[in-house]
Amino acid sequence: MNIETIITGAWQRKAAWLWLLLPVSWLYALLMVLRRQAYKAGIFASYRAPIPVMVIGNITVGGSGKTPLIIALVHHLQQQGIKVGVISRGYGGDSSQMPALVHAESLPSIVGDEPCLIVNMTGAAMAVSPNRQQAIAILLDAHPDLQLIIADDGLQHYVLQRDVEWVVVDAARGFGNKQLLPTGFLREPISRLKDANVIYHQKPDTCSIDNKADPSTPLTGQLTMHLQPDNLELLWSSNNYIDDLEVVRAIAPKKGSQVHAVSGIGYPQRFFDTLNALGLEVISHPYPDHYDFSLDELLQYADHPIIVTSKDAVKIRALITQATIHQALSSKYDKLISRLWVLPVTAVLSDSCYEQLQQQLQTLNIVGSKESKKVNS
Repeated sequence: MNIETIITGAWQRKAAWLWLLLPVSWLYALLMVLRRQAYKAGIFASYRAPIPVMVIGNITVGGSGKTPLIIALVHHLQQQGIKVGVISRGYGGDSSQMPALVHAESLPSIVGDEPCLIVNMTGAAMAVSPNRQQAIAILLDAHPDLQLIIADDGLQHYVLQRDVEWVVVDAARGFGNKQLLPTGFLREPISRLKDANVIYHQKPDTCSIDNKADPSTPLTGQLTMHLQPDNLELLWSSNNYIDDLEVVRAIAPKKGSQVHAVSGIGYPQRFFDTLNALGLEVISHPYPDHYDFSLDELLQYADHPIIVTSKDAVKIRALITQATIHQALSSKYDKLISRLWVLPVTAVLSDSCYEQLQQQLQTLNIVGSKESKKVNS
């Protein structure tokens, strides 16, 4: 267990020893305030993109459901005929090879796992770089007709000016001890949410392993979302590995089955809780966020099926792909592949989220091709 896992666990437990770090949090708060004021005053230069930018972020460390939200928003915008692109810092990728465009064939080790997941799920134009200005430049050079850019996790990246901010708050996780890093897991104080577009990520009312989510029936009320689990899927389907009879015959775990839940995401407990709610007996294996798994490491979980998140599945698929390119896999890896499952989730947004988005698009004079056809008719 590394230091990241230890501190993350301490935040979740609100461990008393964290208060010893309070002086460091005070220093962090001072530096953060000075930095933000410097950008507001123009002391630090900031960049405005040639087209509107919508930032999706959070004020906490760890997963809040931000990536599924971005995927849902991109799908919605695409359905409206709006040409949307996405940028990200590409965390977990190779910054020496950035800025870079993200394609369906891109490797997580190069561009990061979340960008690979977003592109695989949406087919959206996307670029990655720690320098967001460079990411925007290469994205618009390749796709000059874009109308809107969504910036993944750029809330504290004040060098990038933004037209819209959506802040995701995990209602179930809350704010812990409400302290800034490292005493707590807040990147910014709770006051940052004042007058912000806050999307409260709530628990779904019900979970079903048999029924897929229906995004056309979101929750009612305020700006809320929840993650609806879809059907379990083989991580490496028989279409990819048709000669492997073990994979062809694999049957998804049923309620009451024991499973290994392996997760390298920011807040793995949500993943474990979801599997428990689906009636599975979960043996939890939390790893640090963006963890680089190896096939040999997964071999240790040999007695039960293994279930991973979609983000982790992107990296594991890449490992299998690379392994099969260079050599035929041995029988032990064949058996491992037949036991690897993915639990996809869909972000279901409340009606008010889409109403808010529509108002913001109108303010920015962004009209989709489908909307313009309605107006002309």
